[in-house]
Amino acid sequence: MRTESFDTPMNPYHYVLHCIGGKWKMTILHEIYVSGSIRFNQTLKLLPISEKVFSQQLRELVEAGLIRRISYDTVPPKVEYVLTPSGEKLIPALDILYIWSVRRMDELDIPIDADAFVVHKSEKYVDALKDIMDANHFWPGLERQRGGRTEREEQS
Repeated sequence: MRTESFDTPMNPYHYVLHCIGGKWKMTILHEIYVSGSIRFNQTLKLLPISEKVFSQQLRELVEAGLIRRISYDTVPPKVEYVLTPSGEKLIPALDILYIWSVRRMDELDIPIDADAFVVHKSEKYVDALKDIMDANHFWPGLERQRGGRTEREEQS
């Protein structure tokens, strides 16, 4: 949906879901925020996402005005995606949602993907989630432990 198609009053919650709803949009926004910019093929290698879905999610984020596509006139072609000022303003809200989600998952004993802590390793996340990270042996940059053994020990 393009902005022009909003010709009737809309609930703000529905609008935010329109902008960031989708399995990968928040992850993509976070990746751009952390990296400063992303390139299609490099990021596609990092995320377990199909090329079609990734392309669609990027296009929708551009249409929502949260990211900007920069095309360079080079051979081979080079395209980068960066946050717009509106996208940058959204990051603190995404941080709050992420922290709430981890805490809620922990309360409900929903298994938390340890890789979530690898990509969210800045001080703001560690400070807010230290108790959960400690309890689950999730520490960015360190090997995760399971049942007293590290992953490396389990693989051998």
